[in-house]
Amino acid sequence: MKTKILNKYSLVLLVTVLIGASCTKDFKDINTNPVAYGPTSFDPNYTLTSAQLTYTGSIDFAYDTWRGNLIYSATMMQGFSTVISYWAGDKYLLNEGYTAAYWGNGSVGAYIEQVRPIVDVVEYAKGKPKFNNVYQVARIWKALIFERLTDLYGDVPYSEAGLGVYTGNFTPKYDKQQAIYMDLLKEVEEASTALNETGDAVTGDVIYHGNIVQWKRFANTLMLRLAMRLTKVDEATAKTYVQKVVGKTMIDNKDNAFLAHDAAGARVTQNRNSQVLLGDGGQENYYVKWSKTFIDFLKNNNDPRLEKVAVTKLYLDEGKKNQNPAYDANPNVQKGMPNGKDLSGLAGRDVRQDASFTSFPDYSSPNPAMIKQNGVTFILTYAESELLLAEAAQRWGIAGTAADHYKLGVKAAITFLDQYDASLAITEGVAEAYVNSHPYNAANGLEMINNQYWAHTNTMLDFYETWANWRRSGFPTLVPVVYPGNATNGTIPRRFPYPVEEGAKNGVNYKAASDAVPGGDKLTGRVWWDK
Repeated sequence: MKTKILNKYSLVLLVTVLIGASCTKDFKDINTNPVAYGPTSFDPNYTLTSAQLTYTGSIDFAYDTWRGNLIYSATMMQGFSTVISYWAGDKYLLNEGYTAAYWGNGSVGAYIEQVRPIVDVVEYAKGKPKFNNVYQVARIWKALIFERLTDLYGDVPYSEAGLGVYTGNFTPKYDKQQAIYMDLLKEVEEASTALNETGDAVTGDVIYHGNIVQWKRFANTLMLRLAMRLTKVDEATAKTYVQKVVGKTMIDNKDNAFLAHDAAGARVTQNRNSQVLLGDGGQENYYVKWSKTFIDFLKNNNDPRLEKVAVTKLYLDEGKKNQNPAYDANPNVQKGMPNGKDLSGLAGRDVRQDASFTSFPDYSSPNPAMIKQNGVTFILTYAESELLLAEAAQRWGIAGTAADHYKLGVKAAITFLDQYDASLAITEGVAEAYVNSHPYNAANGLEMINNQYWAHTNTMLDFYETWANWRRSGFPTLVPVVYPGNATNGTIPRRFPYPVEEGAKNGVNYKAASDAVPGGDKLTGRVWWDK
């Protein structure tokens, strides 16, 4: 169903992109056509579809996903590892073009492909009862977009962002992250309350297909995640908002928010992670592996996910993309690649000189069922919700017991994998046995919870969230890489620097924001909530 709906709207998105990039030789006809879209005929559902799709990655060859999610976040958090020279993340090297990729440059990036369309939906649908539910869903989606933007960079254009065509202001101010978070919480709470199950149909929704009950649960789960992001810097607000969502968050894996892609749309609609990890742009298919840290975590805990998410001998020949159908999923042979290695030929750096090295096919790759071109991108899950509720219970004694939420969260994190592909299914019984053999222990509860959160977001391939939660919680305890010439003095990066081209486009606001970053506008600077 999801793929069919995405097919329906992907053509609209493609046409929109092509029109936006085309010349204006037909300007007069377009603007005098009495049946063309206008203020009274425009349907914001189509633009909502575009904003949902582009949240999963840029339409220009996964530009932001490749650089922000995979090259940097995945390797910094030791989910993935690679020896490809331009993958700078786990070497803690600064590539300003890559750290700026999510923000955007040229015609791609979050401000262009995500913020603009969702602001258009919000502005058009606001105050129109016939689009009430579309408006509320758009407010929630806008909050989701800006949560990631501000988590990556800190203070960012927010209140004035995307409004240039309405206000004439194309140099928006950078709002303080504290103010952004307070408004995000307000917006999501108000939108959730205003959603009406008997109201207008949200026909452009390719996440829940207009199911308002699920959108309410999504909103409350997002509010939970926003609130828990503040535990280090504003515990009172965090606790207040968590209490508001108790009993209103996702109830099982059927509530998981994901977008099912369509391979027929090529770079416009296919899965962004797959574009990169299947080697469409280079040798990522052969050289990008699960990290030693992640594989060892699963192995040392006899985790049933290991035999589903990792395979060896998937690619046997460098330079070739054909997958070996006889790959090995035996958990006993899985081997993670150490982080911070290269092919320099230098002792201590070249992975081929490690005592454990045998061959690249012997390192564990992501199971091909996880990275299909028509696969899914996970956005927010029930497992995340339950693990965050477990932490709230551990910290403040609210929302039930930490042990109960932890058990539900870990079980959901194990059994959700079949939403990638039926071949990855793990039974409830297996998940139950795993949790019973690894019971919750309050003495190190926060570590257990957040270690599992890290493992889950790794398997979601949402490394942006992995990095954000690690910065907030400090778990898992990762041993930093010390690579020659690194930009952080051997510490794991805390944020992305602002794009340098902002100095030319939005100079005064950019300078004020960069000057205000705690620790400086660099990889070691910190966002507000990362106190």
